[in-house]
Amino acid sequence: MTNAMEFKPDTRLWSNRARNLNPYVPGEQPKHDNLCKLNTNENPFPPSPKVAEAIGKVLVDQAQALRLYPAPESDDLRQALADAYGLTVNQVFVGNGSDEVLALVFASFFMKERPLLAPDISYSFYPVYADTFGIELANIPLRDDFSIETNDYRQPCSGIIIANPNAPTGILLSLESIDKLASEHPNVVVVIDEAYIDFAKTEEGAPASAVSLINKHDNLLVTQTFSKSRSLAGLRVGMAFGNPSLIEALTRMKNSFNSYPLDRLAQAGALGSVQDSAYFEQVCEQVIELREQLTAQLTELGFEVLPSQANFVFARPEQGNASEIAQQLREQGIIVRYFSQPRIDEYLRITVGTAEQNQRLITALQQLLD
Repeated sequence: MTNAMEFKPDTRLWSNRARNLNPYVPGEQPKHDNLCKLNTNENPFPPSPKVAEAIGKVLVDQAQALRLYPAPESDDLRQALADAYGLTVNQVFVGNGSDEVLALVFASFFMKERPLLAPDISYSFYPVYADTFGIELANIPLRDDFSIETNDYRQPCSGIIIANPNAPTGILLSLESIDKLASEHPNVVVVIDEAYIDFAKTEEGAPASAVSLINKHDNLLVTQTFSKSRSLAGLRVGMAFGNPSLIEALTRMKNSFNSYPLDRLAQAGALGSVQDSAYFEQVCEQVIELREQLTAQLTELGFEVLPSQANFVFARPEQGNASEIAQQLREQGIIVRYFSQPRIDEYLRITVGTAEQNQRLITALQQLLD
């Protein structure tokens, strides 16, 4: 039997597009005894108990329905999300994780003659999508402090996509800046990818989501996910919010690929999560508190920590030896994310864990640095 590591595919029957792709590399999911996994920004807390309750109800009381296809448009979940965000159901789209939603966004809005604009340091799936769909991607450099300068986006384009808070930096772009971008580009879709927005607050303490701007700008599309703040990375549910015409474009594209992206269990579990707003808010506040504690502890150890509004921190060791520290932590069963990309190759992206996980990390770092 051929070893998987030694396998070299015969690409003669592949399309040129498949042959030339550079696929996205997801965060490592190692199997290790007593692993402290702080590399993929999963929530350290379990999902709402109502998630398991809702899924169990399907498995026990409605098992017969599993022989039938699920609701193709996830109507009940979309209505619950619309109610939660103060929207109408035709302003809500759901898909199989925000990655699928984003792929449909690229195919629906950005396959045009002009380039798509995105920050040069951002979610590393964006260039993969652009390559997959044959879209020219123009990377707009972040400023020296890793923030976004919206004036740099004043150029012809097919669209704009920005992760907010940005990944891997964790830095938040203000609603005023998003409002400005949407106003200055009325003829293209401006996408704000809010995978981590539930861990962010404005300076006034108000919600930071651009969903509040959707009724003002018909070219604004906001994507979110159940993977982070709702602790459901394993369920694969993502959503988009925008004016009905944008949602209709996404629905048409979805139905040209997969009419049933969310199975009955995923729809039920996600609905259970949305219906437990108190638990959701409590978990978000816990993660924010732990993030601030972790930031303070890392700063005391001499790390430069960027001002994160996500469920991770982006930290630079005093000596800049991030790659070496990541490897030394790995040897102790602590996994963090290291990027070899220019400008950020001296930083570590560290997921906010439980208090116990964070303390294990800090103790290990103290020993390494000593």
